Amino acid sequence: MPGPMGKGPMGPGGKPMSEKAKDFKSTTKKLMNGYLAKYRIALMVVFIFAIGSTFFTIIGPKILGNATTEIFNGLVNKLSGGSGIDFGKIGGIAITLLILYVISAVFSFVQGFAMTNVSQKLTYQLRNDIAKKINQLPMKYFDTKTNGEVLSIITNDIDTLSMNLNQSITQIITSICTIIGILIMMFSISWQMTLISLIILPIAGILVKNIVGRSQKYFERQQAYLADVNGQVEEIYGGLNIVKVFNGEEKVTKEFERANGELYHSGWKSQFLSGLMFPVMNFISNVGYVGVAVAGGYLAINGTITVGNIQSFIQYNKQFTQPINQIAQISAMLQSMIAAAERIFEFLEETEEMDTQKGSIDTSKIKGNVKFEHVKFGYDPENMIIHDFNAQVQQGQKIAIVGPTGAGKTTMVKLLMRFYDVTDGDITIDGYNIKDFKRGELRKMFGMVLQDTWLFGGTVKDNIKYGKEEASDAQVIEAAKAAHVHHFIKTLPQGYHSVINEESSNISAGQKQLMTIARVILADPKILILDEATSSIDTRTEIQIQDAMDHLMKGRTSFIIAHRLSTIKNADLILVMNHGDIVEQGTHDELLAKGGFYAELYNSQFEEVEE
Repeated sequence: MPGPMGKGPMGPGGKPMSEKAKDFKSTTKKLMNGYLAKYRIALMVVFIFAIGSTFFTIIGPKILGNATTEIFNGLVNKLSGGSGIDFGKIGGIAITLLILYVISAVFSFVQGFAMTNVSQKLTYQLRNDIAKKINQLPMKYFDTKTNGEVLSIITNDIDTLSMNLNQSITQIITSICTIIGILIMMFSISWQMTLISLIILPIAGILVKNIVGRSQKYFERQQAYLADVNGQVEEIYGGLNIVKVFNGEEKVTKEFERANGELYHSGWKSQFLSGLMFPVMNFISNVGYVGVAVAGGYLAINGTITVGNIQSFIQYNKQFTQPINQIAQISAMLQSMIAAAERIFEFLEETEEMDTQKGSIDTSKIKGNVKFEHVKFGYDPENMIIHDFNAQVQQGQKIAIVGPTGAGKTTMVKLLMRFYDVTDGDITIDGYNIKDFKRGELRKMFGMVLQDTWLFGGTVKDNIKYGKEEASDAQVIEAAKAAHVHHFIKTLPQGYHSVINEESSNISAGQKQLMTIARVILADPKILILDEATSSIDTRTEIQIQDAMDHLMKGRTSFIIAHRLSTIKNADLILVMNHGDIVEQGTHDELLAKGGFYAELYNSQFEEVEE
C-alpha cells in the first residue's frame, strides 16, 4: 500500500518499511553475476576509494586529539614557568589534518562518481532491455497484468534499484570500515572506556526493538486506513455526480469520518511510539558519555591517558552508533532493492513470442485469400471460446463479422494477426499457414482501425506516417484528403505540424478517428480490419467518410467487426457468430430472408432505434 507521496509504506521514524524479496540469494546472484559483472573494475574502484575515504576520516580525531594534548601540556608548562604552547607543532598537526581531510574528500568524490556511473549505466541498460522485452511478449501476458503493473516495473522498480544500489554499496563499505576502524582506534586509546561504550549497545538494542515492535503494528494499520481513505476520496470524486443524484453526501461523509478517525488514532500511536526512539537513544548515549567521561577522568588522574585522547575517544564514541544505524537502514534498502530487482528479472524472463516461419515468403505477391479451417481457441485451455470456426474469404471481399457481445468476433481478428496462436486448426493466407510468416512480415500486410483511437504524443503528420515512415508530405496530405480530415488539419494552429497531446482538447474523438483512418489509407495494406471504425463519429461525418472507406476497401480483403448492423448491408459476406461458432453466413438480404439469428439481431436493433 502506498505511503505518503507514493513512496511506499513508511515505518518507524518515517523510514520506508522494507519489502522482502521472495528469493534474496538467487536474485542477488543474478544481479551480481549478470548485470553488474561488466562493472567489476568500476566496483573495485568504488571499494578501494570508499575504504580509503573512511580510513583518512577515522584517523582525523586521533590527530586532533594530539593537538589538544599539545595545547593542554603547553598551558600546564606555561603555568609552571615554562615556554608554553608550541604553536609550530600545533600548526604542523593542523596542516596534516587538513591534508588528510582533503585526501578523504577526493577519495569520497571518486568513489561517488564511479558508483553513480555504474548505477546510471545499469538503469539505462535495464530500461532498454525492458522496452525490447515489451515488444517481444505475447498478448496473453498483458491479459494477466494491468498497465499500471508493467509501468511500475519500468519506473518505480528500476528507480528503486538504481537509487538503493547507488547508496547501499558505498554505505555498506563505509559503515563496516567505520565500525572496524573506530573500534580499533577506541581500543588503542583505552580498552576500559571501550568496554563501557560497548555495554551500552545491547541495552539500546533491546529498547529500540521493543519500541519498533510496538509501533510497527500501528504503522501497518495506518497504511491500511490511509489506503482506505485514499480509495474513498478517489471513489467519491470519481463518481461525484452519482453521489449527488442519489443524495448520498451524508452517507459518504460519515464513512469518510469513520475511516479518517481510525487513521488519526493509528497514526497518532505510531508516530508517538516511533518518536520515543530518539529521546531514548539520546538518553542512553548521554549515559554512555557520562560513563566514558568519569572513566576518562579517573584514567587521566592516574596518568594512563592524555586529555587529547579523552577528547578523541568521545568523538569516536559519538561516531560509533552512526554506522550501526546506517547498517540497519541499509538492510531495509537492500531488501527493497532486491525485491525490485526480482520483479524486473521476472519480467525479463517471461516467455517471449516465438517465430515459427519456414523459409522466406514474398509478402509483396500476397493477394489476400484467407481461409479458416476448424479453428479452435481459448484464452484458457480449459475454456474454449472458439469451437470450430470455418470460413473461406476471397481476395477483395468485404467480410462482416457480427454477433452478440462475447461471441468471439474480436478474438478471430486477434488470431488472424497472430496476437494469439490457435489452439487447434489452421488459418491460411493465399495457401500459406500464418505460422509460416515472420510475425512482423505478417502484420505488415494488415491495416487496423479500432473502435478506440490511438494517437501518440507528436505531430499530426508523424501520427499519420506511423505505419509508413518513408511517406512524403504529398502522400500524407493525399491520405488525409481521402479520410476527409485535411480541411480540419489545416484549421489547426500549425497545420500538419500541430502537436497532439493530452491538452489537445480542441480535437474531438471523431476527428482523432479520422486521423487513424488516414494512417491506414497511407499504409496501403493488403488486408483491412475495421472494428466498428465509425462508432466515435457523428452521423454526418460517418456519411462523409463512407465513400472514402469504400474506396479504401476496394480491391482489398476487408474484415469488418460490426456492432451496428446497419453499417454492413453492402458486405459481400456476413459471418454471424454466436458462442464461438459461425451460426449463419450470407449476404444481408439472404440472412434477412432466412428469418434466423441475424434477422433477430437486426430487427432488435431496428426496433431500438424506432423506440
